[in-house]
Amino acid sequence: MDNLIQPKVLKGFRDFLPEAEIQRALLIEKLTKIFRSFGFVPIDTPVLEYTDILLRKSEGETEKQIFRFTDNGGRDVALRFDLTVPFARFVAEHKDELAFPFKRYHIAKVWRGEKPQAGRYREFVQCDFDSVGSDSAASDFEILLLMKTALEAIGVNGVTIKINHRGIFNRFLAKIGLKEKSEEILRTVDKLAKIGEEKTETLLVEIAGDTQKAKKILEYIKGSDSFDSTLSLIEEMAGGKAEDTERIREIHRFMHETGTEEAFVLDPSITRGLDYYTGVVYETFLNDLPSIGSVCSGGRYDNLAGLYMKDKIPGVGSSIGLDRLIAGLEELGITNEKKSFVDTIIFCLDNALMPYYLKTADKLRKAGVDCEVFPDCKKIAQQYTYAEKKGIQYGILIKQEDFEKNSLTLKNLKTREQTENLTIQEAVEKIIN
Repeated sequence: MDNLIQPKVLKGFRDFLPEAEIQRALLIEKLTKIFRSFGFVPIDTPVLEYTDILLRKSEGETEKQIFRFTDNGGRDVALRFDLTVPFARFVAEHKDELAFPFKRYHIAKVWRGEKPQAGRYREFVQCDFDSVGSDSAASDFEILLLMKTALEAIGVNGVTIKINHRGIFNRFLAKIGLKEKSEEILRTVDKLAKIGEEKTETLLVEIAGDTQKAKKILEYIKGSDSFDSTLSLIEEMAGGKAEDTERIREIHRFMHETGTEEAFVLDPSITRGLDYYTGVVYETFLNDLPSIGSVCSGGRYDNLAGLYMKDKIPGVGSSIGLDRLIAGLEELGITNEKKSFVDTIIFCLDNALMPYYLKTADKLRKAGVDCEVFPDCKKIAQQYTYAEKKGIQYGILIKQEDFEKNSLTLKNLKTREQTENLTIQEAVEKIIN
């Protein structure tokens, strides 16, 4: 036995037991239903991509985080670190096969080689939804409304979606003479909630080389006390009205008309550090658990697909961090703790009756009751223990005399109440009702 291999997973990776995977599967089902109701369709892309596709023109942090290697064919490849960049490649490669605006959702694993820490893993599931082919405020707002609707569908009603526009911020930076340092400043401002105002100011002074300019940036990102007053403030600091501020006003009108404005806040500190965002950007926070950070974020990236094709296709999208969201739901106590997908189990009391047990289970499923059959004639206590571990509520017992009378006994395994001499239809009605 000395040659046994110790079972273990890599650091930053994990297994999911049925309870956790069922919870994730049910969550994905609810989200998928909402995506489809908005007209979004599913796609999939390869786990492995050519490294130059994933890195695009990006350097620094992204390059440090990817899992990169040379494959058996000598190709430089990497595991996808998000679903947005592969989507840009997908659009460029299949543009003649798609109908625009093209609205897609994609729920799949991604990999990042960053240092594992509490709540952060090297392998995790992302849930992306994007609309490409339209540069309208309606497309921007549809993504925002979809975010709100999707979160409500999984039981999260208290959310705040913070929005901003990169164009306004870029105009402001140009006005104070820091346009060439915009990407560095954006990434620093994006860390405000994590590192605090004092540390952010110190970093901004280093970047700008000017204390007054750093203070001006902080004044900008603090905003004001309402959506309208904040918009007026940053508009003035950026040099007046322009297409970017009018876009925010139009989106705000959509919020008002749909009665959803209470969920949205204009927050100039929301910048989204990734360099491919060019317009509206947003992040979503759970009101009862803001400490967990953003559970859904994204923005407009009009030039992303342009890195792979000559035609410019505008796009806007968002991503839900499923693992972070689930962690938040668990802490708020609004998760589904199902251990099985079935409601009912047929216990095996007599091996000779197995064909009848299987036939009965088939009838139950066709009547709308999810059901399984215990496969071995073990002690009934062992079968009860199995059902309890899987959280199954109803047990069906059929002995030889029940088979002869075409009846069964239904037992509520949680209350221990049982009803004898039921027909299959009567059992179905009791279980469903």
